[in-house]
Amino acid sequence: MTRNRNIFQDLMATGELRLGAGPILAVTPEPLGPDFDFNRIEGMMLGLAVGDALGNTTESWLPRERRARFGEIRDYLPNRESGERTGLPSDDTQLAFWTLEQILEDRNLVPERLAARFCQERILGIGGTVRGFIRNYRSGLPWYRCGPQSAGNGALMRIAPLIIPHLKTATPDLWVDTALAGMITHNDSGSIAACLAFVHLLWLLLHMEKEPEPEWWPRTYVEVARELEQSTYRPRGGAYPNFCGPIWQFVEKTVEAAYARGLSVLEAGEIWYSGAFLLETVPSFLYILMRHAHDPPEAIVRAVNDTKDNDTIAAIVGAAVGALHGRENLPLRWLAGLSGRTAAHDDGRVYELLAAAKRIWWQGENL
Repeated sequence: MTRNRNIFQDLMATGELRLGAGPILAVTPEPLGPDFDFNRIEGMMLGLAVGDALGNTTESWLPRERRARFGEIRDYLPNRESGERTGLPSDDTQLAFWTLEQILEDRNLVPERLAARFCQERILGIGGTVRGFIRNYRSGLPWYRCGPQSAGNGALMRIAPLIIPHLKTATPDLWVDTALAGMITHNDSGSIAACLAFVHLLWLLLHMEKEPEPEWWPRTYVEVARELEQSTYRPRGGAYPNFCGPIWQFVEKTVEAAYARGLSVLEAGEIWYSGAFLLETVPSFLYILMRHAHDPPEAIVRAVNDTKDNDTIAAIVGAAVGALHGRENLPLRWLAGLSGRTAAHDDGRVYELLAAAKRIWWQGENL
């Protein structure tokens, strides 16, 4: 039994890991074949970074106000806080690639070292939950007691790279590592379930040659999350003010109904909102993928323009369409204009990390 599985079982037994014992935790992921192209992983991670960089200059604007001010955003806007440079990261890219950097250094997930890594450098656009995690960590709490019980989207946005060390092994330890990595900053069953459901989606997408049917997105998410969530949530507004239940149930109730009505992403977002609360983020990213997964640039553009927490939702959508379609189907101008930073002065770092990950976990070389 691996060290992380021992930790996971202990935390589940004591209730310190807020998660139900869903069937996914025992599922062995379908192995990727020898012909798998690592450019799908590059697409996943660069799609995340591109979505973040396209969105973070107008993060938290209401979509209609953003459009009135900027029109349709299809390219990077100057970052007024960084000398008008374009293609810069925020916390989505930073935390995702710091995760990859740390697991490269350790050759697998070591939760306490990842927790420490998140506290070492300035996080751009840091959210309140991650700020609370850092405060708890610096107070001396053990890593597994530092994550607030929060259904914000700050763990979901950074979870994609947990797939990478498991590309060739494909064991249920993928789910163990995902849960432990998620709980570091957000120890909430809705958040950890979202991380597990999304990693499951990404793993399945890596096997696909074309986009799935629209209903596949919400149904696959719900199938995983319904057995894992233990908490209930209430909307902050929108068309379902009396709802009280788990996130998966809200997805089941709303997303396919909106699709059946032919609503645009903007119109659907006015029903359930599109902020950093997972009760808004999850239906938003699933709905965008239902409508636009066949067209990676348009999927990302809709997330950037038609949601409020647009950098994170675009990062999540970008990871999904990148995993499905590969790096070559992301616009060249977006990749060329991406700084590749994870910090203030490390341009190109994301490409270095991806190259190292390919050598270690796909080509099998030792560095």
